[in-house]
Amino acid sequence: MQQIQWTPKLRTAMAAVLALAAGASNAASQAPVAAEHGMVVSAQHLASKVGVDVLKRGGNAVDAAVAVGYALAVVYPAAGNLGGGGFMTVQLADGRKTFLDFREKAPLAATANMYLDKDGNVVKGLSTNGHLAVGVPGSVSGMEYAREKYGTMKRADLIAPSIQLAEKGFALEQGDIDMLWTSTADFQKDAVSGAIFLNKGEPFQVGQKLVQKDLGKTLRTISKNGPDGFYKGWVGDAIVASSQAGKGIITQADLDQYKTRELAPVECDYRGYRVVSAPPPSSGGVIICEMLNILEGYPLKDLGFRSAQSVHYQIEAMRHAYVDRNSYLGDPDFVKNPLDRLLDKGYAEKIRAAIDPKKAGVSKDIKPGVAPHEGSNTTHYSITDQWGNAVSVTYTLNDWFGAKVTAAKTGVLLNNEMDDFTSKIGVPNMYGLVQGEANAIAPGKRPLSSMSPTIVSRDGKPVFVVGTPGGSRIITAVLHTILNVVDYGMNVQEAVDAPRFHQQWLPDVTNVETFAISPDTRKILTDMGHNLGVPQPANHLAAIIVGAPALGGKPVGNNRFYGANDPRRNTGLAAGY
Repeated sequence: MQQIQWTPKLRTAMAAVLALAAGASNAASQAPVAAEHGMVVSAQHLASKVGVDVLKRGGNAVDAAVAVGYALAVVYPAAGNLGGGGFMTVQLADGRKTFLDFREKAPLAATANMYLDKDGNVVKGLSTNGHLAVGVPGSVSGMEYAREKYGTMKRADLIAPSIQLAEKGFALEQGDIDMLWTSTADFQKDAVSGAIFLNKGEPFQVGQKLVQKDLGKTLRTISKNGPDGFYKGWVGDAIVASSQAGKGIITQADLDQYKTRELAPVECDYRGYRVVSAPPPSSGGVIICEMLNILEGYPLKDLGFRSAQSVHYQIEAMRHAYVDRNSYLGDPDFVKNPLDRLLDKGYAEKIRAAIDPKKAGVSKDIKPGVAPHEGSNTTHYSITDQWGNAVSVTYTLNDWFGAKVTAAKTGVLLNNEMDDFTSKIGVPNMYGLVQGEANAIAPGKRPLSSMSPTIVSRDGKPVFVVGTPGGSRIITAVLHTILNVVDYGMNVQEAVDAPRFHQQWLPDVTNVETFAISPDTRKILTDMGHNLGVPQPANHLAAIIVGAPALGGKPVGNNRFYGANDPRRNTGLAAGY
């Protein structure tokens, strides 16, 4: 019997088939993973197990989040990282809510036109590949800030599992191999990366071990010295030397001035639930709330899941909200973000009034200054603990394996986060986003992000923790999952499995996953003027519902936590105890 070759494309198609079935029958979707004391959902099974072990040892959700963050840097090198940055949304058992911003920053030598040629045109690849694409990393600063302020365990105890995974290695499974193979050609161009992520110049195979001795040494130094073990000393020296050798612009001054910011999260209400999410420099929380505010005025449940009318309203809400995302938002240290207006339910009412219930909007006619609008790849993990703390973390190198370069001697893959800035107004970035002046490059500035680590609560207690990678598609994937559990009553696994669609204003096309809508619904939407396109690469949602498998449902036995790992990628795991 011939063995099926499970390519990423085939896996995505199979996940979509399962998801379609999930929409039609509760029995077709795999049951959520249930646990009594706590839950960890991440994109790599070994990292999830590291997090659960921390919870078993008495650590809280923040301790587990830090341990998982370090572990993913070893076992999920495509997006887990020490050389990138990200966001952490936290809701503590005592009701406190906070947001940690450890997003990468533009180096001090960065300029607004650094990726343009002498004629003012964007130089292809300059903001995505190589050392000039690298922003100042924030992940180590963020993990240590979180642990020191909100964790309970010692740094060495949280990093030890990652050191072991790096130094002793781990056996690669098919999902790990699929990821590594996406960048074989890039590893062959960068000798330092190739020495780690290729096996004597050739791609790794299933069952072979990935050993990362240099990364283990870096982790040992961080374990001993904290953030100074990364930003100063031999590791900092190596990052600077590697940047200079690769014609990058990161200096020791950049590493010295990096600090994690603690900010108030963005909050909004949707049908009796409180949504807590990421503020600028993320656009995620603002735009999710703006879309929810718009959609709250429509009877989505009564219209039916994936009816033409409900899909039409969701597409239009996305289209209008992304105008605002791409035009007004940026790093709050550099830009005044009009949050009061964008989060106002009255503003959402004006947008609803501008949406024709029978006709698709035309993106080029919907723009800043026209009423009602005034003038990556990534990874996510969700964690809940026995005390009622919830943590949602999204962090990234931006593209898979970032800038495709590793800082020599450190084992640290570096990000290509500079591509998230506006290289030139009106020119799309790698995610097709056409962005404005608010997100222009400036020294020390953090680029606008779509990362949306989100916690949904009811009566002050977390009931739903969710997030995903996927560049500009993060926001709409999180939106869909919230709608699935709140409006359509799906359990957490069904909500994650269900096929999705995405509209981001420009380009004027709605990307639709296979089986997301039926052929007759597609025809109705096309007749309304919608331009429906092919699926984009799959997101990987990680979600937890607290209390029951579905919001408002009944618990199964003594289990309080229900986790869902997205089937679109086959490396992740929902695990609890």
